[in-house]
Amino acid sequence: MTVNCWRRENVNLSVLTTACSSHYGNVIEEFCLAKFKLDMEVLDQRQWCSWEDTVESYGELTNCTFLVALKMNCFWPNRMVDEFFIRVHRHYFHDCSMSGRLLHDPPNRILGPFIVVPILVTLLMTALVVWRSKRSEGIV
Repeated sequence: MTVNCWRRENVNLSVLTTACSSHYGNVIEEFCLAKFKLDMEVLDQRQWCSWEDTVESYGELTNCTFLVALKMNCFWPNRMVDEFFIRVHRHYFHDCSMSGRLLHDPPNRILGPFIVVPILVTLLMTALVVWRSKRSEGIV
């Protein structure tokens, strides 16, 4: 009895997977990606790597793929969603850093102390060594 139940579930799952494979990819390409493309065209290409500028559009794209999967009784995430997002990343985010943010130097008020303090310590230690080496009268 359990074997028959498993076979029935297995057949139902394969039918759902086949239905998802044939139409789900097309629907997310036409419906979800179309909206995302419009949102990204509004931005300058230099802003594509800025998470603050793209987070809303990217979140809507993710939610869209989820809602379409839900409506079509597909599993989410699935292989098609993974491949879809890999294509999106290759097209829009291929030049971005792994953190998703544009890399830039910190402000001078933060960077300055990290440069100045080691230089001052080095000069102070050098002056101390020279001064101590000239005062050799008390050293055994």
